Amino acid sequence: MKAKKSIQTTLVHSDYKAPASFDAYPMAVHHASTVLFPNVAAMRSRKWADKSGYTYGLHGTPTTFTLEARIAEIEGGRYCVLAPSGLAAISMVDLAFLKSGDDILIPDNIYGPNREVGDWLARAFGVSTRYYDPLIGAGIAALITPHTKLIWTEAPGSVTMEMPDIKAIARAANDAGVLVALDNTWSAGLAFNGFEHGADIVMQALTKYHSGGSDVLMGAVVTREPALSRRLDLAYRHMGLGVGADDAYLVLRGLPTMKLRFEAHDLSARRIAAWMQARPEIAKVLHPALPDCPGHAIWQRDFTGAGGLFSVIFDPRYSEQQTDRFVDSLDLFKIGYSWGGASSLVMPYRIDSMRSNWSEPGQLVRLNIGLESTDDLIADLEQALATLK
Repeated sequence: MKAKKSIQTTLVHSDYKAPASFDAYPMAVHHASTVLFPNVAAMRSRKWADKSGYTYGLHGTPTTFTLEARIAEIEGGRYCVLAPSGLAAISMVDLAFLKSGDDILIPDNIYGPNREVGDWLARAFGVSTRYYDPLIGAGIAALITPHTKLIWTEAPGSVTMEMPDIKAIARAANDAGVLVALDNTWSAGLAFNGFEHGADIVMQALTKYHSGGSDVLMGAVVTREPALSRRLDLAYRHMGLGVGADDAYLVLRGLPTMKLRFEAHDLSARRIAAWMQARPEIAKVLHPALPDCPGHAIWQRDFTGAGGLFSVIFDPRYSEQQTDRFVDSLDLFKIGYSWGGASSLVMPYRIDSMRSNWSEPGQLVRLNIGLESTDDLIADLEQALATLK
């Protein structure tokens, strides 16, 4: 405008432009719903899917593009799309690769909401959903049919901790032309590379170790193949998914310390798991790094760490009422879902209502070992175990 602007227009349209070439360690937080184009030609030439430019805030800003690129690097992939939660990322995978009449195989120990999505797909969309033994390994080949399009895996199951043989499952799936999706949240992509072990799609709940603050909901799906990435991008667009710049920034801020935090969780959790293994109140400790945990040999072969999440099964002589009292008596451990944050968490589960073939006697309680003093956490567990008497 050449004419003098009114004060109201000046409040909306300033002539000032900040100088270029500013650089700092934190990624800038770009808030945007509307993205501006310099001219009509630029608007018409930009494509939202190739991420070479910006079209609308829902499809990405420099903040979210940077986080996607960094998550892809951590997982050893090439393409990444963010979702507003881990469950949204799971649903995106299912809706990208399944249609009515298709068949999906899901491990019986899968993350509970993933199981609920599988049941919903069967009930509402005509997708055949079948559950398999997580320790089936190469035997999964016998379950694959011409209609099977996707096999979910989770390493390990995030409650009962069986460690699957991803290599064997992926080999059988690859021979049959079936895609393998891996929930790699337990290892944070640090202790296990899903692509190197045969997965086609790797999903992460960035809510956990990546943010590390128990204050962000976010998920990610990573691939290596352009064709798979295009289908995920379409599902992402059609579902209207997106993440806020502030949340993306919080995850970016957590990444530099993630490996240090993960290793600290791991060290403390292994010590506590060994301590609980020696307790007479505990019948079994379900920690993949322990030799008697189902799938331990696979963990030892394929993983470089374990993080802070494991479960224990109480001696069958203790009732649910008693183990609930144990949980309620804990001080430092707070009752809550999730893991990967600085604070320790505890959660009792009724596994027989979650699994189709669970026969292990005794009450199961899952522990997330945070970043408190290990000695203090052991003391807290010890005083709570005393209430069982």
